[in-house]
Amino acid sequence: MKSSSNATYQSIVAYDGTEFEGFQRQRAGHRTVQGVLEKALRDVGWEGRALEAAGRTDSGVHAQGQVIAFQLAWDHSSEDLTSALNANLPPDVAVRSSLRARAGFHPRFDARSRRYRYSIFIDELRDPLRERYAWRLSEQPDLDLMHSAAGLFVGEHDFAAFGRPPHERSRTVRKVYTCRWITSGGRLELEIEANAFLYHMVRHVTAAIIDVGLGFEQLSGLKAMLRDPSRRREGRLAPAAGLCLVAVSYGDRDEQASADKN
Repeated sequence: MKSSSNATYQSIVAYDGTEFEGFQRQRAGHRTVQGVLEKALRDVGWEGRALEAAGRTDSGVHAQGQVIAFQLAWDHSSEDLTSALNANLPPDVAVRSSLRARAGFHPRFDARSRRYRYSIFIDELRDPLRERYAWRLSEQPDLDLMHSAAGLFVGEHDFAAFGRPPHERSRTVRKVYTCRWITSGGRLELEIEANAFLYHMVRHVTAAIIDVGLGFEQLSGLKAMLRDPSRRREGRLAPAAGLCLVAVSYGDRDEQASADKN
């Protein structure tokens, strides 16, 4: 579809978050995903002030299915827009697809769910390449306990013990649709999908589950924090490198605006 006036476009973006100080644009001198995306957009004629995104990933966190939206006067196909943006992006960021969205579409407020994946592997020795995208554990945790711990988080709970809301007075109740471990080729992946997440929630939940598997935390302790969110979790935070935003869903949860098909 062609248009000489501004239209709303939606793109799915993948990035290696290692060399970025998070998604959200910051002051000059700080490399962010939003910053390089907005530069690429300006190179193709974008005149907006700020793009919109489904979420603001932390420093070092990766994405396969980040969703952004922007207004642009573009007289070529959506496929050409994807190609033009990629020609102006650095190697650690890529637009996977673009399409013209309905007027008023907002990738954050219109989202029905977000899905993250957290990867770990077991190895006594350091492995720099694998550790770029996963958390290395030096000993084998109890997988049965980890499966049991993951199941505790499914459902609607007050997750204040496991993260901070985006604003001081915001609600901390979230609904988790899926929280499960997937094993593949010696690698463990926690898949977690919810209607929304608190700041650092996935990394706190992941670390808590792993610490149960290693005997550092108890299932009863996790249950207590879900019942009484004023009992904030004080344990370690899972490293950012293992976390990836996989997909964002709009409409029904099964209708994915995601990178799954790529």
